[in-house]
Amino acid sequence: MPIRTEPVTVNLGPQHPSTHGVFRMRITFDGETILDVEPVFGYLHRGSEKLAEERTYTQVITLTDRLDYVASMSNNLAYVLAVEKLADIHPPERAMYLRVMAAELQRIASHLVAVGFFLQELGAFGTPLMYCFREREKILDLFEMLCGARITLSFMRVGGVFQDAPPEFWPALRAFLQEMPHYLDEYERLLTGNEVLLARTKDVGVLPALKDINCSASGPVLRSCGVNWDLRKADPYEIYHRVQFHVPVGTKGDNYDRYLVRIAEMRQSLHIVEQCMEQIPEGPIKTAAPLLVRPPAGDAYGHVEAPKGELGFYLVSDGGVAPYRCKIRSPSLINTTALRDMLIGWRLADMIVTFGSIDINMGEVDR
Repeated sequence: MPIRTEPVTVNLGPQHPSTHGVFRMRITFDGETILDVEPVFGYLHRGSEKLAEERTYTQVITLTDRLDYVASMSNNLAYVLAVEKLADIHPPERAMYLRVMAAELQRIASHLVAVGFFLQELGAFGTPLMYCFREREKILDLFEMLCGARITLSFMRVGGVFQDAPPEFWPALRAFLQEMPHYLDEYERLLTGNEVLLARTKDVGVLPALKDINCSASGPVLRSCGVNWDLRKADPYEIYHRVQFHVPVGTKGDNYDRYLVRIAEMRQSLHIVEQCMEQIPEGPIKTAAPLLVRPPAGDAYGHVEAPKGELGFYLVSDGGVAPYRCKIRSPSLINTTALRDMLIGWRLADMIVTFGSIDINMGEVDR
């Protein structure tokens, strides 16, 4: 016979190490069943948008690294695309290929972190996470060859990239492309049919496609619902129109589908990088541009399909050397708006796993 209990409101946080920052959820429980959820943000606010208005267009690139520091290359790309659109600057072909290769390697590195921590939330006690970190380290080694840094990269520039890839980069990249599919196979043998993972993720945290769209969610969270929307296809930028790849989608929009979509996207990213290696031309890696870029008065919006979803920068210029206004459309913030719909009716243990399946970084939530 069920025992009637009074609803209890509990604060989860504001400390939770897997959110890459400080986050709090105010949750109302009936026993262990979730009745209501209120996400609470703002503990990591660093004022990146206002800081951007006091720096030159080139100096702002370092701020983008710190938004989602698990995906710095993608942040660089979204920002420089917005500035180039605003200033009517066109990077050379070789630079665009290098940018796309870096962005796709970054997608793999970001998804490895997402999958590893997602499994950590399930109680995997570190083994899958360390496997994922093992491969991510190889990507960080490649980034170190490109720009001398591993996390906050600042590799891209308005009109191109910081420097060309060194000779040792290409054999190291080719070796990674040959090895990585076997590691993905290993992950799937270990995880995809695992009975614990299936029991804890299938039909859990379901988000129907219509709700996902109404929340303006994007990235793997949206595609897991069966919505085929990817900016690399819907609004191609750089050289994405020259490479062949398909967009993985799920069916139910549950925790399991979000895991599967990220695994499939890593395979597609490897395929994109392989094609870029075959197609990349010789030539300059940066368009000649003044040290202090002064776009004409106006506004522009540049966006990319970042690992977590649509990342966009809206810039307003008054003709000066710094943006007059800078507004960031961050996927971590937008995707978190769907959290309440995903959690109501589930239990406390399901909440931890579902929250991990969204894959957010508080650096770009609070900005």
